[in-house]
Amino acid sequence: MDSNAFRFLILDANQRSALAVTRALGKHFPCSRVETAESRSDALAGASKYSKAQWTYPDTAVQPREFVNWLRKHCEGNRYDLILPMTEITCQLILLHNELAHLPVALAPIDTVMKIANKANLVKLAIKNDIPVPKSQYFENASQLQVDNLAFPCVLKPALSKIFTGSSWISTTVQIVKSLHHLEQILDQEAYLHEYPFMIQEYIPGHGAGLFCLYNQGEPVQFFAHQRLREKPPEGGVSVLSQSADVDETQKNIAVRLLNEAKWHGVAMVEFRVSSDGTPYLMEVNTRFWGSLQLAIDSDVNFPVQLVSIMLGIPFKTVESYRKQQQLRWLLGDLDSLYIYLKRKHSIRDKMHRAMSFLLPRFNRRKHEVNRTGDFRPFLRELKQYFSG
Repeated sequence: MDSNAFRFLILDANQRSALAVTRALGKHFPCSRVETAESRSDALAGASKYSKAQWTYPDTAVQPREFVNWLRKHCEGNRYDLILPMTEITCQLILLHNELAHLPVALAPIDTVMKIANKANLVKLAIKNDIPVPKSQYFENASQLQVDNLAFPCVLKPALSKIFTGSSWISTTVQIVKSLHHLEQILDQEAYLHEYPFMIQEYIPGHGAGLFCLYNQGEPVQFFAHQRLREKPPEGGVSVLSQSADVDETQKNIAVRLLNEAKWHGVAMVEFRVSSDGTPYLMEVNTRFWGSLQLAIDSDVNFPVQLVSIMLGIPFKTVESYRKQQQLRWLLGDLDSLYIYLKRKHSIRDKMHRAMSFLLPRFNRRKHEVNRTGDFRPFLRELKQYFSG
């Protein structure tokens, strides 16, 4: 048997990050078996030629207990060398349930994850290590909120992005609060704020930045950075056109201090808000693979292969100098972004410029995230999902 013949299970297969992992592992380990699973049968990664089997499981968001039972039973009859979950919900369900503790997952322990996934814990850890963070007030729930000391605009940030109630999940949102009346509206609309912790943070004018990291048992292994060129919605959101960039040394130093203190293991995306004077303020840390993962792979930083190599004890080389100005375009996301922009109140000239930038092809150092000539079926599946709903 080939020493590199492994069996992988990639969960949350409709995520673009799952598609990137499926392709990366399928190409690098051609003798291995990559399998994908999702709560829907038409998942993107399942359509890839590198996915040797597609599995369907109960929806993790609305049937968490059923998903846990499915994964336990599925893995009793199928031996995997490594399981790679892609979303926060799936990661936490696996880590929170003791009956899944024996599974070989590419995750840090739950206590380590919550040190930085919980935004309130993250702020405390940052302050302890002299890392710049927005001024923050912590509240156990809305009954503790004192509005006299608030300055607007400010940011209302729940401690957790996803709250597990034991039988279901609550999705929370970070919101910019413009006034006291706006705050009252938010408190009326978001019932979870009356039961669960949140922070009120100083609003930092500036732009967002992110650093992508890989750690091995508390030791830094690899870093990567990119620029967001277009987003959906256009004023800021999910990246639809991005470009690889140099790692900012100040941001890197902050990330190293933070992740070293947390004794991190695995991948992480450290997000900053860079003020007008250039100060990077720590905002949050995502403890899983990110949406634009394919850009790093196209730039010669193969995070999925590096992570798998760490988890399975396979020797590998880090990348000291990767390809810069490599671009990644999520075509259908970019189309949505264009549509939103054209609907907004912009000048005819600006709208024409935006449309031309969408239509003008670039043949050098730009790749499409989903639609790839050597593996085109995921794009056909994405198109079907796009037009059906």
